[in-house]
Amino acid sequence: MPLPVIDKSRYRKHLNLFLLAFVLSLMVLSLSFGAGLIALFGAEAIAGQPTGNFHLNLLGVILAVVFCSAVVLHVKSTAFFTEIDVVWQLKQRQNRIFRKLAKIKAAAAQHDANAMIILLFYYTSLQQVYHLDDNTLTLSTLSRDLAQLQANIQELGLNLSAEQFTPSMLDAF
Repeated sequence: MPLPVIDKSRYRKHLNLFLLAFVLSLMVLSLSFGAGLIALFGAEAIAGQPTGNFHLNLLGVILAVVFCSAVVLHVKSTAFFTEIDVVWQLKQRQNRIFRKLAKIKAAAAQHDANAMIILLFYYTSLQQVYHLDDNTLTLSTLSRDLAQLQANIQELGLNLSAEQFTPSMLDAF
């Protein structure tokens, strides 16, 4: 499975626009739904007494989240979301690998080729995502781990690459 080539500037621009629009629409819709529900079903405030409309405000937030999620699912397949969706799916694969990382590393230490392929994909994809998200804090540690893994693969005389990874490889761990 080859890692996708992603234009960082386009990805960051689209992600920032999406996050801004999502947060603003969530805020506006939450307030609107909450105010509308209170106008329809709310208790009137009595001097100094709480109104007891918390549940209506909470329902407004829930409705806003459901509405925004439905819109995102509907427009997720558009060209605007291509890079965002690819990175999101890549992060899901990384998360799945991370949950099994101890077993995978143990198998790689025993020279399991599939485990080494999974680690190559994991480290390489993490490097790509870290660069896209400008997360450089742990990049040196990650580069060191990847170099060590590649040295071990060369030492064993194996010809492995991250492109050989398939999600079904994780089923063995």
